[in-house]
Formats: sequence, C-alpha cells, structure tokens
Amino acid sequence: MRTIDGYCERLSPDYWAEPVNAVTNLAFIVAALLMWRHCRGDRLGQLLCAVVFAIGVGSYLFHTHAQVWSAMADVIPIALFILIYIYAMNRVGWGLRPWPAAGLAALFIPYAAATVPLFQMVPGLGSSAGYAPVPLLILIYAVLLRTRAPQLARGLAIGALILIVSLTFRTIDLPLCDGFPLGTHFMWHLLNGLMLGWMIWVYRTGRLGKAPAAR
Repeated sequence: MRTIDGYCERLSPDYWAEPVNAVTNLAFIVAALLMWRHCRGDRLGQLLCAVVFAIGVGSYLFHTHAQVWSAMADVIPIALFILIYIYAMNRVGWGLRPWPAAGLAALFIPYAAATVPLFQMVPGLGSSAGYAPVPLLILIYAVLLRTRAPQLARGLAIGALILIVSLTFRTIDLPLCDGFPLGTHFMWHLLNGLMLGWMIWVYRTGRLGKAPAAR
C-alpha cells in the first residue's frame, strides 16, 4: 500500500518515521481527559471530550501508518467534533431546541462545500484550505453572539485566533522544510489540543452561565 507522505518530518514509509508528529497527539488526549472531569454530568460535553480523544488516536494512527484508512481515522473525528460543537453552540448560544440546532449544524456541510474552493484559491494555503472555513465560522458565531452572549462570543473569538495560529504552523510545514527539517506540523497538534480543550471549556462555562477566563 502506498504511504501518504505529506509532512516534512516523514522521510521514509517506516512506522516511526514521524515520531514528533506522532507523540504530540498526546495534546488531544490530555485535553480530553482534563475536560472530561470539567464536563462531569454533562453528556454533550463529555461526548465532545470523547471525540477529542478519538482525534488524538486517529491522528496518531495517521502519523505512524500513513495509509488511506488511517487518514480517514484522522479526519472523521475532526468532522464529527465540528458538527457536534456547532450543535452545542446552537443550543447554548441561541437556545435552540435539539432538532433546529441539529438542522442548523448540518448546514456546515454546504457551507464547507462552498467556502473550501474559495480558500483553495488563496496562494500558499495548500491543504490547509480544507480547515480554513472553521475559524471563519467560529468568528461569524462570535460576531453574531456578541450582544446576546458577549462572554461566550469572546471565548469563541479566542478559540478562532488560536486555530488561525495553529493553521499557520500547519501551512508552513512544507515551505520551511529545507531550513527546518523537523517541520512545524507538530505545532498544529499542540495548539489544536489547546484550542479544542478551550472550546469545550467555552461551551461548558457558557452552559453554566459563567465567563470563560481568558488567561
């Protein structure tokens, strides 16, 4: 089977060809375990934590096996987290009942289908174009909720900014490869672990009616 070689650190098809990219997936595991305790008694919050845990496992499998099946194990939990989190924000931020909240969350699919081709036109963005609609959508939610739920909106905006920085490191991994052979993809993992943990914290504190502390 053909090995997927899309990152600076990988120099061979070996299992342990991306040790740093593989090990830094612990950031997702740690975030999931920490937030699990914070979301005790909140089934939706703990579902988000479980999906973050699955993101860590799937990404680890991808950066070790680097096959099509492991790529699917990497991206499917990410897509699930996005959809579930949008649903959670529709419930907490807008106070929607379950079915309207789920229906609005499903609109992410045509939204992504419309915006990813636009981001693919941005020079140098490369494969990160597939993720670029996400921080944009988070910022849209932050703007729309700034009057109704200003503290929640602030937390979302911080999460979007962390994700933008994270995407930057993902994007420059290959362009900087000649001068920095380790690559920068591992920072995508570390910052995404931080960001996903933060986003669960924002959801949970929003549900409890508290302000997420930006510190």
